[in-house]
Amino acid sequence: MELIEAADVTVIARGAAILGAGGGGDPWLGSLMAQHAIERHGPVRLVPPGELQDDAFVLPVALMGAPTVIVEKAPAGDEFRRAFASLEQYRGRAVSHVGCLEVGGLNSMVPIVSAAMTGLPLVDADGMGRAFPELQMVLLTVDGISCSPMALADEKGNALLLTAVDNEWAERIARSATVEMGCSATIALYPLNGREARESLVPHTLTLARDLGLLVEQTRAAHEDAAEAVAAHARGRVLARGTVVDVQRRTVAGFARGSAIIEGFDEWAGSRLELDFQNEHLVARLDGELVASVPDLICVLDAENGEPLTTESLRFGYRVAVLALPCHERWRTAAALELVGPRKFGYDHDYRPVAP
Repeated sequence: MELIEAADVTVIARGAAILGAGGGGDPWLGSLMAQHAIERHGPVRLVPPGELQDDAFVLPVALMGAPTVIVEKAPAGDEFRRAFASLEQYRGRAVSHVGCLEVGGLNSMVPIVSAAMTGLPLVDADGMGRAFPELQMVLLTVDGISCSPMALADEKGNALLLTAVDNEWAERIARSATVEMGCSATIALYPLNGREARESLVPHTLTLARDLGLLVEQTRAAHEDAAEAVAAHARGRVLARGTVVDVQRRTVAGFARGSAIIEGFDEWAGSRLELDFQNEHLVARLDGELVASVPDLICVLDAENGEPLTTESLRFGYRVAVLALPCHERWRTAAALELVGPRKFGYDHDYRPVAP
């Protein structure tokens, strides 16, 4: 896939919503934005990270805030240009490539929008191989790369250029600013050279998102089981199938936090699966026993058509299949688990890798 055309966007968004583990923002809102940008400005050139020259200037872009708010308060459109311009002025050079911070949901579409609007190529990689709720939760942090200087811009015309002593402080300050901006803001951050992008980003994740999106489409057309197909392709497993009987959701400090309860059917009849989330699904417990946790991916699909469901779209009565997919292998190191393991989110248990 060398070019992303408007017709490709829905497929990529579907696969990215799976990789987003319930988070990353609403993929369907993002797909509308990306289709419009491509129809207006032309297709986006997708570049493998291995082709980047050392002196490239790669700038990842994303939306920050509570997904429940972003669904109702979409960007106005010029925030992407203003965020880029702030960092270009600060660095005294032009951005050469757009980057993707997280491959999940809406935040896989925002870089496509930015690349179309600026005419820049997009790197086929991201900083996580999934989605996480906080800015420092990327492999770039594990590699000692600073997320600042970073730029924030909102739909009202406000803009902020931030430098911080470390990535956790950048998250704290930027989160507070985002709350004041209405719980959503466009951000450009982790400015990278070509070598850093090649070594620290998870490669080919937009291509993987396309492949997963096509897989769901193909299995549905063949009246086959999309959940089983996705689990097999990603070396994961189906945790349970059931009906959503309760969802508790609230927006706290710029995050969508909550839980969902799913009562099993088919071979899981009589069982209960509980999910906790903070933008993304964090842990899954089947009949009280931990069966999956961050950094592995916990993904919820519609049991009938295989379409992925985000944490903000889960509703009472939905019939779903819940999958656990293994994270990128670099997330399983000791240093990475200190950053994104279950104890980082306040749980009193260690990470247990998902197995097929």
